[in-house]
Amino acid sequence: MARVYNFSAGPSTLPTAVLEKARDELLDWGGTGMSVMEMSHRSKAYVGIAEQAEADFRALLAVPADYKVLFLPGGATGQFAAIPMNLLRGKTKTCYVNTGIWSEKAIAEAKLYSEVLIAASSKDNQHTAIPARADWKLDAEAAYLHYTSNETIGGVEFHSVPDSEGLPLVCDMSSDILSRPVDVAQYALIYAGAQKNMGPAGIAIVVVREDVLGQTLPFTPSIFDYKKQAENGSMLNTPPTYNWYLLGLVLEWLKEQGGLAAIEALNTRKADKLYAAIDNSPFYSNPVDPACRSRMNVPFRIANTDLEKTFLAEAKAAGLVNLEGHRSVGGFRASIYNAMPEAGVDALVDFMAGFEKQHG
Repeated sequence: MARVYNFSAGPSTLPTAVLEKARDELLDWGGTGMSVMEMSHRSKAYVGIAEQAEADFRALLAVPADYKVLFLPGGATGQFAAIPMNLLRGKTKTCYVNTGIWSEKAIAEAKLYSEVLIAASSKDNQHTAIPARADWKLDAEAAYLHYTSNETIGGVEFHSVPDSEGLPLVCDMSSDILSRPVDVAQYALIYAGAQKNMGPAGIAIVVVREDVLGQTLPFTPSIFDYKKQAENGSMLNTPPTYNWYLLGLVLEWLKEQGGLAAIEALNTRKADKLYAAIDNSPFYSNPVDPACRSRMNVPFRIANTDLEKTFLAEAKAAGLVNLEGHRSVGGFRASIYNAMPEAGVDALVDFMAGFEKQHG
């Protein structure tokens, strides 16, 4: 069997060590004689798996004691609705920053529950730069300020925490969570789907400060009620148990890599190599302002678009797959999350140089 370098934006590549451990434990976890997939989520064995995953997540991200960590079904998209249901708390307005397609999806959902005020938007520059903070317009009466820290499709990433002017700060970190240290205390809520940087699709993590819990809209479904989920250990209903287990294995792997400071250094090195290959070539280009380029998702183009299919076919033959850009923007995109080894980026850079030499 030959493993490829998988540059998919999500579901994305997982660490080989994690897959190997899951394979070895598939039929018999911990001497129980059964797979994790077969366990009751109420069993002592599974509760131990869940509790260890939460402990590892808290340790990696240095989550303060007054925050709940929830493991929930529905992915990040489910949280687009759950956030206003939980955080409006008697208010009618919310503030959102629009930096790309995922911001827009969150905004569209929030409009079903609140009057959404667009604090800033990069739509005019085709989402290639983050609007200057001085130009943002916030409403002090809003329930919270929401932004997306990394736009998977456009390749735009916040490299610092924006000033929320006292509003509770909410962040969708789906595609860069655990890629670097974060000061959780600056946020009222952080959420992320797992399938980009933490594990398989089907589960999301919500990190929420306790003081914003308990004032949900009256029609909020129980599984979207953060307080009820917190009171039930994220097991108000049967959770996506195997996904939670795999996410836990990824957290163990991250600890073995040296934690978030070490993984950030690796991610920076990988991104620097790929951007250098693009910037130092007249053949390739990246549209994003260098000040906010993503270290997770790197979109790029070639001047002669007629060569795109050839590029993808030859890359696949070289073991480099899922480099197609999102259907809404075209071109190419290399997603180089935590689990993408540096050797994968090196192989892509070498392939790009060879392709340019042959076709440029």
